[in-house]
Amino acid sequence: MDIVTIAILVFMGVGLVVYSLFARRGDQREAVKRRLDGRRMVDETAAIKTKAHESATKGLVKKAAPVLSRIVMPASDEEQSQLHVKLTQAGYRAPQAQTIFLASKTAVLVLGAVVGAVVGVSLGYDIKGMAACVMFAGGAGFIAPGMWLGSVTKSRMEKVCHGLPDILDLLVVSVESGLALDTALKRVGEEMALVHPEVAEEFRIATMETQMGIPRSESLDNMASRVGVDEVRSLVSVIAQAERFGTSVAKALRNQGNAMRTKRRQQAEERAQKTAVKLMIPLVMFIFPAMGVVLAGPAGLRLMEAFSS
Repeated sequence: MDIVTIAILVFMGVGLVVYSLFARRGDQREAVKRRLDGRRMVDETAAIKTKAHESATKGLVKKAAPVLSRIVMPASDEEQSQLHVKLTQAGYRAPQAQTIFLASKTAVLVLGAVVGAVVGVSLGYDIKGMAACVMFAGGAGFIAPGMWLGSVTKSRMEKVCHGLPDILDLLVVSVESGLALDTALKRVGEEMALVHPEVAEEFRIATMETQMGIPRSESLDNMASRVGVDEVRSLVSVIAQAERFGTSVAKALRNQGNAMRTKRRQQAEERAQKTAVKLMIPLVMFIFPAMGVVLAGPAGLRLMEAFSS
């Protein structure tokens, strides 16, 4: 074989090797592409199903909530405003919160009436007894959501009162370190989100309102009205007075934090003093009768035996 033939054979061999490598890579790329396309199709299908389910649920709630809420809809604008304030103080600020609450109130009322009717039928009551069961269960179902809302509101207010002194300490440190009050409020809202999320959320909302162009005093007043706690109103008034008269904001916040801690300590002492009075009821009703039976029982039995003999 001459040199030309050897060169041609070598060139053809190298070409076949290169072609096989590129063809294999192309097949691998096609396989990977098909897998990715399949995963994307699966993900898109799951996302479409999830969106369809959420849209259907939202549509059902939007259609059913106005119908169910008509039965218990507040008659006047003042009552609607009071309900909106209660929901806001409980932490429910969605646009549909009032409608959903009224709808749930109606639904629980109807459910309670149905349960009362079932209980009346199962116990064999007559028409009057069944009507009494239905009215009692329906009334309990009508009152239950309001009691639940009051409990949630009270719990949130207690959490705000408990976390406010710690928030004020961090706010004092931030202001004394050189931060402006708006920046300090924002920083405190970010740092205390895990420890006291209720107070941190209110501070973040007030900061966002200030960034949107609302005056700081107005945003703080909105925060006080949203929370509904006297300590927050006092804090807002202290900050407003300190800015108005040009006094030290950090000193005013420190004094306010110390006053809140003193008030919380006094409330704890008051609760401790009430404990002794509250313990009298179970003592008189349960413990004293049992002790009387144990102490006077043998003597009573001996007296009965003596009189019988």
